[in-house]
Amino acid sequence: MMATMRGSMRQRLVGLASVRAVSTSSVSTFPKRVKIVEVGPRDGLQNEKSIVPTPVKIRMIDMLSEAGLPVIEATSFVSPKWVPQVAAGAKEVSIFGAASELFTKKNINCSIDESLQRFDQILKAAQAAGIPVRGYVSCVLGCPYEGKISPAKVAEVCVSKKMYSMGCYEISLGDTIGVGTPGIMKDMLSAVMHEVPVAALAVHCHDTYGQALANTLMALQMGVSVVDSSVAGLGGCPYAQGASGNLATEDLVYMLEGLGIHTGVNFQKLLEAGTFICQALNRKTSSKVAQATCKL
Repeated sequence: MMATMRGSMRQRLVGLASVRAVSTSSVSTFPKRVKIVEVGPRDGLQNEKSIVPTPVKIRMIDMLSEAGLPVIEATSFVSPKWVPQVAAGAKEVSIFGAASELFTKKNINCSIDESLQRFDQILKAAQAAGIPVRGYVSCVLGCPYEGKISPAKVAEVCVSKKMYSMGCYEISLGDTIGVGTPGIMKDMLSAVMHEVPVAALAVHCHDTYGQALANTLMALQMGVSVVDSSVAGLGGCPYAQGASGNLATEDLVYMLEGLGIHTGVNFQKLLEAGTFICQALNRKTSSKVAQATCKL
C-alpha cells in the first residue's frame, strides 16, 4: 500500500512538473519599453458637455509633455455641428475607421468602403506633405449597434489591413465600448497579426466593464508595445452610449513600472496633470491609482 502511494505521488510530481514546464514556456515576454499615446486632450475631452477653454487645454498638454509622454493627441478636426469639443500646422494626423458598418455610419456618416476612399485621399495628401498618418479602428471587440465583431472582420475584411497597406505607419485597435475580455483580445490580435506586423499595432482600451488593464496586459504579452491611454481616465464616445472613459494613463504607468517596463514618464508629474484637468472640469478622477494616492 505504501509502495502504491509512493508510486502515485511520484506520478503526480512528474505530472505537476510537466504542467509547470508547459505553462512557463507558453508565457510570452513583455516588451522592454512601451510607447504611451496620451489621448486625453482629444479623446478624453471630446465627450465633455461643457466647452473647455483653450488655455486650459494648452496647459493640460504642456503638463502632459512635461511628464515625459512621448505622443500626445492634441485635438480633432470635426464639424462643431456634431462634436462641439474640437489645429493647423500638425506634424502628425490620425484617421478613424471602424470594424462596424453601423458605427461607421453613426460616427463619420458614411459606409466602410466610403471611409476607405476618403482615407486614401487624406493619406496621399499627407504623404505629399511628409506628414505621418496613424490609423484607428474602432469597435474591434464589440459594437453598440451590431454587437459582437468577428476577429476576421477586424483583420482582413475590414480596415486594419487596408489602412496599413494605404500607408498608415501604425494601427490603433480600439475597444470602443469596453466590452472585451483578455480572451477576446487574444483572438482578435491573433487574427490581425496575420495581416499587420505586431510592430505596427497599438491597443486602445476603454474601461466600461473594468477590463482595460487586463486587455492591455494580454496585448503586451502578445508583443504589442504601443498603448493608448487618457490621463485621469477621461473619455467616452458621443456615438457609443454607455461607454465609459479610456484606460487611465496613471493606472497604465503604475502597472508598467511594476513590470519593469520603461515608459519615460515621470509619475508624479503625470498625477499633477490629472489633478489639474479634473479640477478644471470639476470632476473626480477615474484613475484608481490617483484615487489611492490621494487617500494615502
